[in-house]
Amino acid sequence: MSLALRDATEADLPLVLRYVRALADYEKLLHEVRATEDDFRRLLFGSPARAEALIARWAGEPCGFALWFYSVSTFDGAPKLYVEDVFVDPAQRGRGIGRAIFAELARRALKEGCSRMEWNVLDWNAPSIGFYRSIGALPREGWTLQRLSGDALRALAGKEN
Repeated sequence: MSLALRDATEADLPLVLRYVRALADYEKLLHEVRATEDDFRRLLFGSPARAEALIARWAGEPCGFALWFYSVSTFDGAPKLYVEDVFVDPAQRGRGIGRAIFAELARRALKEGCSRMEWNVLDWNAPSIGFYRSIGALPREGWTLQRLSGDALRALAGKEN
């Protein structure tokens, strides 16, 4: 296996944006991507950094990435690692790259004292769901994600457009 995982650097910002767009395209959500390299610069390298990312390389060539951040569980009083995005180039799938990325994130979660890792998956994405089951992940039954954004977020905050 010729896989290397490393932390993203500012020089990787075009690659991070490319992978975010590729993931959004796969998820049929490309029309929602508004993020720019500058947005990722602030998120990943600003003060404070709000997220972290890694780049996967196969035989020296980029083949995927992950982006995550830490949140907390008030129920167990510990941090948790929230996986925002993982993407492996379709031509590179089946080589264990996704599993290696999740294993690396699990190691980082344990190093940071996290009690768990969490992420969302679209309900129609059977290949990913199958992969997640294969690594031991289970759905959180009885919970649904809620989102407040755009005009509704501004209205609740009492802010005008």
